[in-house]
Amino acid sequence: MVISFSKRISIAKAALINVVDGESVILNLKDERYYGLDGISTSMWGALTTSESIQVAYESLLNEYDVDGERLRRDLGAFVEKLLERGIVELVDE
Repeated sequence: MVISFSKRISIAKAALINVVDGESVILNLKDERYYGLDGISTSMWGALTTSESIQVAYESLLNEYDVDGERLRRDLGAFVEKLLERGIVELVDE
């Protein structure tokens, strides 16, 4: 799946998240599954869910971390894809 970075992330109504000590736990109420996010994934989650687009989140993370831009783009795209597959987020137009 090709993720358009011009889209915005919206948290699904059936998803609940709790952040504790820099890590997160997400509960998907639809399938009653828990998902754990480490510190980096929690940072990605925060950037994605508070930015006006995936591209803006990407730029914010690129400024925050010492990482190759292409690697971050691939990792962020893969992360968004997994969140979409699990029904935790939805893509909306900017």
